Amino acid sequence: MMKGLVVLLASAALAQCLHKVPLMKGKTARDALKEKGLWEEYRKKHPYNPMAKFSRSESLTNDADLSYYGTISIGSPPQHFTVIFDTGSSNLWVPSAFCSSKACDDHNKFYPWLSSTFEWDNRRLSINYGTGGMTGFLGGDTVEVGGAAVKGQVLGLSQTEDSFMTYMSADGILGLAFQSIAADNVVPVFDNMVRQHLVPLPVFSVYLGGTDVQSSEVVFGGADPNHYVGEITWIPLTSATYWQVKMDSVKVAGQTVACSGGCQAIIDTGTSLIVGPTADIDSLSSRLGASTNQFGEAAVSCQKVRSMPEVTFSLHGRDFTIPASAYVLQSSDECTAGFGRGGSQQLWILGDVFIREYYAIFDAAAKHVGLAKSA
Repeated sequence: MMKGLVVLLASAALAQCLHKVPLMKGKTARDALKEKGLWEEYRKKHPYNPMAKFSRSESLTNDADLSYYGTISIGSPPQHFTVIFDTGSSNLWVPSAFCSSKACDDHNKFYPWLSSTFEWDNRRLSINYGTGGMTGFLGGDTVEVGGAAVKGQVLGLSQTEDSFMTYMSADGILGLAFQSIAADNVVPVFDNMVRQHLVPLPVFSVYLGGTDVQSSEVVFGGADPNHYVGEITWIPLTSATYWQVKMDSVKVAGQTVACSGGCQAIIDTGTSLIVGPTADIDSLSSRLGASTNQFGEAAVSCQKVRSMPEVTFSLHGRDFTIPASAYVLQSSDECTAGFGRGGSQQLWILGDVFIREYYAIFDAAAKHVGLAKSA
């Protein structure tokens, strides 16, 4: 499978069919709140619970260290929106002109009556994420993603949004997981891209770069070999719901500190941290010399980052190692390890901290994920 994919990607004709979405990393909502002296108050009122969400080329921006987002358009003529490309959910939704929540005030809103291709749908929609949720209704229209026009895409239009969206730059969310977990059994955007023959392969891939705002991207229809080095390791899915795989262990300095005996993990672009069961994360944090602060974050000494050990995640018999320089998140006034508590649920989330180190290829047909060292 890998050899065939590489050969196909080498074809100039195929390269013209790939739809790339560049991802941008910009000023985060966290930075904006800190400048206004509101960050501490916001963290107290809106604690992040990433486990709660489990009820062609375009630029992405890193927002509040929680997600990457890019630009799409909806309707005829097109109305433009920024959306989080989230492999941990399956629905597309944006704010509607009928939204009454404060969270919608500073975001672009979709006006159905301005689109000649919009179709009304009388079904209601309600979705919950790790930091809150939205309610609204469904409709259908043309959605353009990375230059590909998806006809008749069913999408959500919010009427209420929880306050967590107020401080996020993205207008909405575009889910890239499977239809089996989509609210109202809506066909996801990527599924329709495949059905409408808008991509050459039922594959998309994600590269999350560093501080270069032009470096990150999503490629629909294949992978970009310029963004990874070495071989691709293909890992079969254990569940075609999220992009879920079996994890063998979590090790520090060759010793297993978590996921002893195996556990389940999902590859999730919509979560910034690496999240695990609370007991496992506490064990890992202790081994790293981190202390849990009042917000549940694993605080570490900025002066000790260079001497901190690597953390290794074993997936399908292959080790994927994350150095301290990658998993320690540094801001102007603190350093925290990029590991979050997920409660008692025995599921790990390998979020952006992991994906920045490993290029991720999502194969919907073969139902496996490919990982390779990011270039």
